[in-house]
Amino acid sequence: MASTADISRGLIIKLDGSLYTVIEFGENKTARAAAKVWAKLKGVDNNRTIEKTWNSGDNIFPVRVERKDYQFLYKDETGFNFMDNETFEQITVEENKVDSPQFLKEGQAVSVLINTETEQPMSVELPDKIVFKITYSEQGLRGDTATRTLKPATIETGATIMVPLFVNEGDVIRVNTKTGEYLERVKE
Repeated sequence: MASTADISRGLIIKLDGSLYTVIEFGENKTARAAAKVWAKLKGVDNNRTIEKTWNSGDNIFPVRVERKDYQFLYKDETGFNFMDNETFEQITVEENKVDSPQFLKEGQAVSVLINTETEQPMSVELPDKIVFKITYSEQGLRGDTATRTLKPATIETGATIMVPLFVNEGDVIRVNTKTGEYLERVKE
């Protein structure tokens, strides 16, 4: 059992039968009333984002979570299939539990959060930055580089992202998987 004093960013708690991760938190103190602790929570097993307020010292119910390294193998009708890098055990995870599934490519290293109480995967996190090869892109117009003009490009996973005009088909680029934005061109 833990109290509101134990709240920290990234902590996963059970609230009303659902699991939430703490995105941000703070404390409101007033001169006459007891202090209140607030937190902005993002659903782990649902896509809701909520705010919750407790009285200082109230009990919360943290969930023990283990982060393990897995490798993405393939996608089929049952979901996304991953392999544990240590035991070579395979698991299947539904698409709604994968952050940015459009950026998953075969052999990609990912982190899987596993609920230690039920031994079930809760979510799959990709690295913040991944390198991709561009499979299709229109040619940019010569001399049109004065402004930050972007054009669509398809990467090897089939996802479409916006890239600067100087990026061409066959180039290797680095992409931010959290925002889906182009970061830079990579030398091979």
